[in-house]
Amino acid sequence: MAQDNWPSVAVLGAGAVGCYFGGMLARAGAPVTLIGRLPHVEAITADGLYLESTQFQQHVPVSASINIEAARGASVVLFCVKTVDTESAAKMLAPHVAHGATVVSLQNGVDNVERIRRVVHANVIPAVVYVAAEMAAPGHVKHSGRGDLIIGHVPLHDAKDEAHECELARLADLFTRAAVPCRISDDIQVDLWTKLIMNSAYNAISALTRTRYGPLTSDPGTRQVIDLTVKEVVAVAQALGIRIKHEVLDAVWKLGAEMMPGALSSTAQDIGRGKHTEIDALNGYVVRRGAQLGVPTPVNQVLHALVKMLEA
Repeated sequence: MAQDNWPSVAVLGAGAVGCYFGGMLARAGAPVTLIGRLPHVEAITADGLYLESTQFQQHVPVSASINIEAARGASVVLFCVKTVDTESAAKMLAPHVAHGATVVSLQNGVDNVERIRRVVHANVIPAVVYVAAEMAAPGHVKHSGRGDLIIGHVPLHDAKDEAHECELARLADLFTRAAVPCRISDDIQVDLWTKLIMNSAYNAISALTRTRYGPLTSDPGTRQVIDLTVKEVVAVAQALGIRIKHEVLDAVWKLGAEMMPGALSSTAQDIGRGKHTEIDALNGYVVRRGAQLGVPTPVNQVLHALVKMLEA
């Protein structure tokens, strides 16, 4: 343990999500190393991470590196790479994970923990992330809404493990001390799928229209597309035995209209930067699982196809 009982933290993938949560931990006093691309690392090394939050604006001193070896010895690794890079990043990380370390997947999608566990021999925990954040410039993360986490344990077997429950409590305390609200889920699969519903509802449409969440919720035509998209994802989840709450559609509207109206989806941000998106792990995942289960998903299929065309 480090000074003041803070564990050492490495953030693999110092994009908007990694910089926000890593920055909040560093601001609170945790020893954090951000691992990312050279322009961000150079800016952070020179001036610290500029964290422009809804509550404050501050240059946060924090270590940064382009080398994944910088994760060596960290007690906690925040795994924040894009879902398309999950396997490759996990393979690079594996030789450097400390014995007894915990890897927390702060990623979109519902199957990252399983994919990481195939490669990394560590306690891997999923986190459901709700934050509106963008990289405004190298070393500059702009936060415009929420910033909370839900964590849980995906057991290798059906039985709960007391050690894992204790680790969840330690992680929740770590984030809470850094002013990051963090809840331990009673059923993390339900929460992961609920976030997948949110992503499927907003990400593709935000990217295709270059529109933030608030205006999407006020347009009648877009509202209908979102409604149909959500119903398809819920149908796939139910076919898998995932018990989605009946009020999920209300939660979708509240997210866009009240909680994160200024958010521009990560898919839209990726398209704007000419990068590959995570759409295969969002609407594309719904389409694939729907096809396996015999559940029709035509709206998700159209959204997925159109975003893939933009990528190309």
